[in-house]
Amino acid sequence: MTNAPIPPASGFNLLRLDAAAMPDALDDLAGILHACVNDGAAVSFILPFGFEDASAFWRDSILPQVASGATILLAARDNADGRLVGTIQLGIDTPANQPHRADLKKLLVHPRARRRGIARALITQLENVARACGRSMITLDTRTGDVAEPLYRAMGYEVAGIIPDYSLDVASTRLDSTTVLFKRLNVK
Repeated sequence: MTNAPIPPASGFNLLRLDAAAMPDALDDLAGILHACVNDGAAVSFILPFGFEDASAFWRDSILPQVASGATILLAARDNADGRLVGTIQLGIDTPANQPHRADLKKLLVHPRARRRGIARALITQLENVARACGRSMITLDTRTGDVAEPLYRAMGYEVAGIIPDYSLDVASTRLDSTTVLFKRLNVK
């Protein structure tokens, strides 16, 4: 599905990016990831983290996953300037004994576009897509105490547990804990 629009929200539209659409979106995708990591987001990278590092992630890691069908990529496009300002990934390449489950991965909203409901809209759409794929559970992890954790909990995600010393902080050698969350979906 190439840039298939999803009903608009306030000031932005949601869309699903397929592998064919990703090369044209690469600069926007890299800009979002680069800005988020440099703003302190704990999304698997550490500083220093350059724009080319962000481009390589999308091009070399995510594009092949989207092309193979292992990952579904959703994005938010700002209506004012037409640029992508947020992304979220649904990992559906689960083991044979977990066909009911999917992973919420890399919720990213550009720092200049936050506090507009983009993250909530992306999560809601990801849940709709998961249901359409027949998935009845979503799992994720987030840095314990991170700004996204209260949003996930407000949207019905439950804490399964906390793993101490899970990953390095984005800007230091401190080890951060991660909170593992899940949500059961009603699938019709």
